[in-house]
Amino acid sequence: MISFVISLALLIGSYFLYGRYVERLFGADGKIVTPAIRMQDGVDYVPMPAWKLFLIQFLNIAGIGPIFGAIAGALWGPAAFIWIVFGTIFAGGVHDYFSGMLSMRHNGLSIPEIVGVYLGSGFKQFLRGFTVILLLLVGVVFVAGPAQLLNGLIPGPDIRFWLSIIFAYYIIATLLPVDKLIGRLYPIFGAALFLMAIGITGGIVVKGYTIPEVSLENWHPAGLPIWPLMFITIACGAISGFHSTQSPIMARCCSNELLGRRVFYGAMVAEGIVALIWAAASMAFFGSTAEISAFMSEHGQQAGVVNHISTSLLGPVGGVLAVVGVVLCPVSSGDTAFRSARLTISDFLKLNQKPFRNRLLIAIPLFITGFILTNVDFQVIWRYFAWSNQTIAMIVLWTAAAYLGKHHKLHWIASIPATFMTAVTVTYLLVAPEGFNLASSIAYPLGIIAAIAAFASFFYVKIKYQEVKSREQ
Repeated sequence: MISFVISLALLIGSYFLYGRYVERLFGADGKIVTPAIRMQDGVDYVPMPAWKLFLIQFLNIAGIGPIFGAIAGALWGPAAFIWIVFGTIFAGGVHDYFSGMLSMRHNGLSIPEIVGVYLGSGFKQFLRGFTVILLLLVGVVFVAGPAQLLNGLIPGPDIRFWLSIIFAYYIIATLLPVDKLIGRLYPIFGAALFLMAIGITGGIVVKGYTIPEVSLENWHPAGLPIWPLMFITIACGAISGFHSTQSPIMARCCSNELLGRRVFYGAMVAEGIVALIWAAASMAFFGSTAEISAFMSEHGQQAGVVNHISTSLLGPVGGVLAVVGVVLCPVSSGDTAFRSARLTISDFLKLNQKPFRNRLLIAIPLFITGFILTNVDFQVIWRYFAWSNQTIAMIVLWTAAAYLGKHHKLHWIASIPATFMTAVTVTYLLVAPEGFNLASSIAYPLGIIAAIAAFASFFYVKIKYQEVKSREQ
């Protein structure tokens, strides 16, 4: 319990301390007129109050990510606490803040265009396609899961019916102005998600469950290694590239740069807190990681865990919140994934999204493709999504490091986590069954070598850039 309390305090404190430092290093300026004001179009560029921005951003980046990922991560034991806390503070918070603020500085552009500004056209072209694929995977993952759950809860309609209903909602939410549906409903769902986590914490404490203390020991019942699997599994609760695809949505609605810390870094801290709570609750409630694994296998994986813990600790209210958590929250992330895909493609095509016809031209092919992908096995999609997600996070961190280096600022706050995430993603690709399936004795050294090479390349380019600037002066 002591480790949990300290972890919670570190996360909350990081918003006021490290978050403020990151904000100052970036150079947020309240006098700059933001795109929400300069480019207001009533569709995607719509100023909103700070509290709405925070809750929408929190829900957009969270969904079921910090719940399902944390429950799966809990299988490794309380070592998960370390990654959630330090990943959120030094990697996820920096990643989310810079992705949102750099978008705000560049007219609300989507993340591939921002990457192109600082890492070059090669990275931009790669990320344009890679990001759209990731967003399609997210949309499909977050439609298949809720549809399966609804199919089990409500007798009668089959899963194809629920898939069609959710996709119909996606189409409406993707095409409507951001303040009409997202701006009105999502703050409510975001608050419900956070209240559920607080209620679970209270239930664990009041009913006397024991939260284990931090340990580096691997508790995984199947013996799966912590490196790099845990760092891929716990994504949204520590760092997630998906967040950078969502940040431009709120960057187009933020009326003051000084709100960025609350909206972007603050939402990431809130998500880290939710992940910490669910990881701790899973370990405490079931008593052992073997019991968590057995229950997941027999009762619908993480969705079953959420429902069981919620109803056991909070009664009927917990059941309602569980439905919000595992049905409404993923649906909300799925539709903003498709919305972000529309914005990414429109930025690439330079197609003004104010005319409804232009939105349809992009959205219809996206939804047709997404519906086809629902026929692919859910677990296969999730594995590829997990690696793709962290790969984008790595690239965005290198983008933040390049921005800081270009402006002669302390790049270490981005380059160190970028190097770490390079090691994680490369090692996972080399060792995973869906990757090259190499032995760890080969994959681990190669992953470290790749990370060192990436850092050396960054430093070389930084030095060359400074030399060119010196000659120009």
